Amino acid sequence: MLLGIDTGGTYTDAVLFNEEDGVLRTAKSLTTKHNLSLGIYDAVNTILDNEGDQIRMVSLSTTLATNAIVEAHGSPVCLILIGYDKGALQRSNLGDAVGKNPCIFIQGGHTPMGDELAPLDIKAVEDAVKEYAPSVSSFAVAGYFSVRNASHEEAVRDIVFKETNLPVSCAHELSSSLDAPRRALTALLNAQLIPQLQQLVLAVETMLEQKAIRAPLMVVKGDGSLITAKTALSRPVETILSGPAASVVGAHYLSGEENVFVVDMGGTTTDIAVLKDGEPQLNKDGAIVGGWRTMVEAVAVHTFGLGGDSEIAINSSTKSLSIGPRRVQPISLLALQYPEVLSVMEQQLLNDRVWPNDGRFALKLRTLDAGLSSLSRLEQEIWGGLQAGPVALNTILERPAMASPLQRLIDRGLVIVSGLTPSDASHLLGFQNSWDKEGANLSAQLFIRHVEKESILLGLTPQILAEMIYEKTVTGSATTILETALSEISYSPLTDNQKLGHDLINNALRDKSNESQPSVIDFSINLGRPIVATGAPATTYYKDVAKRLNASLNLPEHAEVSNAVGAVAGGVVQKISVLISSPEKGRYRAHIGKDQIDFTNSEEAIQYVLSYAGKKVRQLAQECGAAEITVKTDRQDKIITDAGGDKLFIESRIFATAKGRPVLAA
Repeated sequence: MLLGIDTGGTYTDAVLFNEEDGVLRTAKSLTTKHNLSLGIYDAVNTILDNEGDQIRMVSLSTTLATNAIVEAHGSPVCLILIGYDKGALQRSNLGDAVGKNPCIFIQGGHTPMGDELAPLDIKAVEDAVKEYAPSVSSFAVAGYFSVRNASHEEAVRDIVFKETNLPVSCAHELSSSLDAPRRALTALLNAQLIPQLQQLVLAVETMLEQKAIRAPLMVVKGDGSLITAKTALSRPVETILSGPAASVVGAHYLSGEENVFVVDMGGTTTDIAVLKDGEPQLNKDGAIVGGWRTMVEAVAVHTFGLGGDSEIAINSSTKSLSIGPRRVQPISLLALQYPEVLSVMEQQLLNDRVWPNDGRFALKLRTLDAGLSSLSRLEQEIWGGLQAGPVALNTILERPAMASPLQRLIDRGLVIVSGLTPSDASHLLGFQNSWDKEGANLSAQLFIRHVEKESILLGLTPQILAEMIYEKTVTGSATTILETALSEISYSPLTDNQKLGHDLINNALRDKSNESQPSVIDFSINLGRPIVATGAPATTYYKDVAKRLNASLNLPEHAEVSNAVGAVAGGVVQKISVLISSPEKGRYRAHIGKDQIDFTNSEEAIQYVLSYAGKKVRQLAQECGAAEITVKTDRQDKIITDAGGDKLFIESRIFATAKGRPVLAA
């Protein structure tokens, strides 16, 4: 038997599975971010009795890394750039990603041929590490042309290990592609995710120990393949889009569909991927998450900030209802976990004065990811006040000076706001009943008081507001699929000033069931492929979504735990590429990590690298937990003809891919 676990922003799912019978049992529990092991243990405990010794593999998928990037909840990191100029921060949005994290420029780096550009400034590295280690959770290191010579990155990594116990992310270990700023961005994101993945893996390992399960632990990568937990801890950025990738694998297994739109609607995001001939399409140029283009090969997924936990607000410019992209904790869930917030909201309804943050609370989301010194004095004050449970935002923001430190804690992913969401509206409409309906009702009443004070959306009741939120969620979900479909045929997204296009889409997607007279123009859309909908909220919204798009809908059995199914249905895949350049005529250089090996014959160099790459990728697959490994190698030569008609070798790139099934416990 295999055990699949998916830890999302709201729910943790567990699936017991075997290859003969498929899904045997499933369970869902709330994700407990302050102590992930609690939610994981609850889900697994529901489907396992005393069968721990029968489990042969445990596999984990998660949206925590994706959500952390989408919501900008990275841990504090020190980025060390070797041989970069400061203008690099203006490229690939690297400066925006760095934000207020320390970024140190160090002398060093290499040329495109792998020769040393300047000596590495060891003293400057040592000083930076000593200065910033107390206030960060990890280090990221990126050297100029480190993919051609990694020696400077490895030297900095050794210094960090010598001076601290903190993890280090080296850019050359995450990508072999050029584009120095984007490689640095990928290393930075990787470093920011390490503490969160460490907490998750530790939580799963704690559960396995408690349940006496002695089986290998695997983690789903963003391309849907598996790696060992140890590998994932060193390269967590490869787990971005892990959840959507597992969902695609699971959706294919559960539905049997070959050519479909796979939609995974969770608490934070809606992720849409296209399945062609049963295979997920990969983004060869690097996954785009939260606006950042990384160098991680992953499922080509379109991620939208729309989920069951998306924040309901009023758009200040249009004075209309808006949903997302920020995630908040549904107030109905907060009231279930902390019933005392009901009396706080009841008192707010009795107050004569209407405050902007009535019905909203702040609460601790997870444990501190660095030392207490990483928080300012006011941040420490807020953090200390949240240790006993949620606090009304009105109370925290009585002092205007607390707004900025509170926002910094939210941006860092340590604190979350609780407020009105589509999940609350679903409780009011009777589509969901798992949480506290009265909490949702009180929050809706407080929201209505606020909008009426601003003379917006007059005459609402909680029921009418819930219906508006439902309709907005359905049309928003349909729009995300439509945008994905248009991108597949190379149409650009509509801009804000293309009013006719927006009007036609709104006409097609609106709810026409209650219209007494037909419209003068009735525009409709017919989606050319079926929709396979997965995720907990999918059953609530996607029957209507498919109807608006005139598409067939497949809601497979166990769709609500598709990610956990995908976690155990995948295999191990590892890929590497090695470059052979020509520094001068008659010399051929193989760039292998920090080693530069020169040959006088191009074919000799190619054969050497083909042999090296095949052995190396097989080793990587074994380290990532694969058995029955098959290796495939390929080469791409770049040869031009000069003015005299002679063939001129420019470069050759060797690709090696290893595939295997996960090693199961004996």
